[in-house]
Amino acid sequence: MTPTPTAALSQAGVSIWLDDLSRERITTGTLKALITERNVVGVTTNPSIFAAALKNGESYSAQVKQLAANGADVDTAVFEITTTDVAQACDIFAPVAEKTDGVDGRVSIEVDPRLARDTEGTIAEARHLFDAVGRTNVHIKIPATAEGLAAITATLAAGISVNVTLIFSLERYREVINAFMLGLEQAKENGHDLATIHSVASFFVSRVDAEIDKRLDALGTDEAAALRGKAGLANARLAYQVYQEAFSSERWKVLASAGAHPQRPLWASTGVKDPAYPDTLYVTGLVAEGVVNTMPEKTLEATADHGEITGNTVTGTYAESNEVLDRLENIGISYKEVVHLLEEEGLDKFVVSWNELLETVTAALDSAKG
Repeated sequence: MTPTPTAALSQAGVSIWLDDLSRERITTGTLKALITERNVVGVTTNPSIFAAALKNGESYSAQVKQLAANGADVDTAVFEITTTDVAQACDIFAPVAEKTDGVDGRVSIEVDPRLARDTEGTIAEARHLFDAVGRTNVHIKIPATAEGLAAITATLAAGISVNVTLIFSLERYREVINAFMLGLEQAKENGHDLATIHSVASFFVSRVDAEIDKRLDALGTDEAAALRGKAGLANARLAYQVYQEAFSSERWKVLASAGAHPQRPLWASTGVKDPAYPDTLYVTGLVAEGVVNTMPEKTLEATADHGEITGNTVTGTYAESNEVLDRLENIGISYKEVVHLLEEEGLDKFVVSWNELLETVTAALDSAKG
């Protein structure tokens, strides 16, 4: 039998994770069904996802009523609700984690984004989240800000698995890999079994095209038009080249000999922003061994329906990808400026979503109190 597109994607070495979570998905069994029906082997979450789940779901009412009765403040309530969802999702994916020695079967939960510029606060919150979820297959998400790098190292050094999020630039990605290896080196010194520590580095894709395409459209030239929709793939493909180089280094070989797993690249923001582009663009164009693609449900269903998986679409593209970035520079679009802006905007969006989540839970608590 010809494999389904999602099965073919898995066979090509891509781990499919769902970029969504809600209490309803957990209780109705739809999350579990995705494991068998769509080859989903993990879940990522963020403040936007939880805000939408709380706003649209009645399945939280019992817990909210109990929290209100206990006099919980809004921050405590958000923490309890989100860690409950993640713990239950971890239980659903526990068999996948066991089957893959912990490489997959992962569920991510993000540190409060208001701490993104606070190294010590992030370290403390990462430990708090890890202890509250109480599952070995949880990933703690830490944004790849300059202040986040030391927090990533410290969290890994404590034996906690980390999903490094909000990576846009190749330079920052190299810093993330260094922070990861430093964390494992310290974990080894601290007596942790490196085989139990896992990490992914979430490289954002579609937002790069959205920002650069806007600038290309403003230029209005034929040369600019010819570059639309090319930067996101080029940037991600070059990130995979960085990954290949870093994880074939002598430094890495020492860690691997001690049982360490490589930090896998994770393609995030893989839903197309421009309806003119194929809806599977950031899936079929980023197929490579040993990566994760975390998809919103719409992208996952599009891939399952008509995704054309033709094997590796990343290695062998590096010269072409560098040429795309060079051509952008030549027509006046600064790569450094774009990726810096996207990191700042990404953090702002996370905080806005977090505040929306706080407002939603505040209203729910007030309603439960009558």
